[in-house]
Amino acid sequence: MALQPKDINEALRQVKMPGSDENIVALDMVQEIRIDGKKVSFTLVFQRSNDPNIPVVKSLCVQAIWKHLGRDVEITGNISTRSLHDMQRPILPGVKNIIAVASGKGGVGKSTVAANLATAVAQTGASVGLIDADIFGPSIPIMFGEKESRPTAEKIDGRDMIIPIEKHGVKILSIGFFVDPDDAVVWRGPMASNALKQMITDAVWGPLDYLFIDMPPGTSDIHLSLMQTVPVTGAVIVSTPQDVALADAVKGTNMFRGKSVDVPVLGLIENMAWFTPEELPDNKYYIFGKDGGRKMAEKLDIPFLGQIPIVQSIREGGDEGIPAVVKQESVTGKAFKDLAQKVMESNDKRNKNMAPTQTIHVSKK
Repeated sequence: MALQPKDINEALRQVKMPGSDENIVALDMVQEIRIDGKKVSFTLVFQRSNDPNIPVVKSLCVQAIWKHLGRDVEITGNISTRSLHDMQRPILPGVKNIIAVASGKGGVGKSTVAANLATAVAQTGASVGLIDADIFGPSIPIMFGEKESRPTAEKIDGRDMIIPIEKHGVKILSIGFFVDPDDAVVWRGPMASNALKQMITDAVWGPLDYLFIDMPPGTSDIHLSLMQTVPVTGAVIVSTPQDVALADAVKGTNMFRGKSVDVPVLGLIENMAWFTPEELPDNKYYIFGKDGGRKMAEKLDIPFLGQIPIVQSIREGGDEGIPAVVKQESVTGKAFKDLAQKVMESNDKRNKNMAPTQTIHVSKK
């Protein structure tokens, strides 16, 4: 059976930090786990770069992995260290805007919106990246037709860095590139958060005008991890028009606008606003209710960014790996182009009138 990051973490839970009753996994010292067959590497994070316990802890890690996973695991010489001081260097210095695409609940088409929004913005000539942070249900690889693709790695300044896959002018990374698509991802919160951090900090994103983050539905550790790792410029909320979805969209909006988070909400997107048959493009059937998103945006006092209809071609494009907006002349292509323009305008207004967002700090109790 192939090794998984959870196997490494379970083995390392047996290693306690000298002078502490906590193990190094609980202390969040284990970062950037990489597995290539039997070769395992990871980074240990210490308070200080000259911590006298570094050689002892590294040796204990090797022994723990061999004891629990077998002596054939290649770990000797593959444990690097970093100090918290090193980690305070600017993250993603070449990225101008980081935008979270979020929803209060699943099933509202958030990933479809994220894929088409990123592609539509790239079509304007902007440089764009997209991270699939929906760790437990990654769908971006399918939507871009890259389900079988695997990112390559390149050693830069002594570090193994991930090269994102580029499609339709968008640089993309997803946990779906690193796990078997038929396997369920059963990870605890810290493991999922570390996977997101690695896609942010260990990838060669280069200069980008926009980096979109397709968030998991709801509010979770992943959201907090993102906002602790990078300063999120703003968030867009995706909902459908019916009351049950809008109620959860309110929670998602309030999470970003909360005092301890304080991430500007760029606006609300109403997906599945109406159904239009391809053969009757002028007909609109409001099967989930009419204008619920628009009314909710007014109630929340946030911009209403637009409505995306249900059209068969959107589903077909997602399944075929071709975002609907690639066909710019279609009804949905125009809807996503208009949406991209409004998101960029709302983001520009935010940058003009508000100070840059700061990363948040959540104390552990």
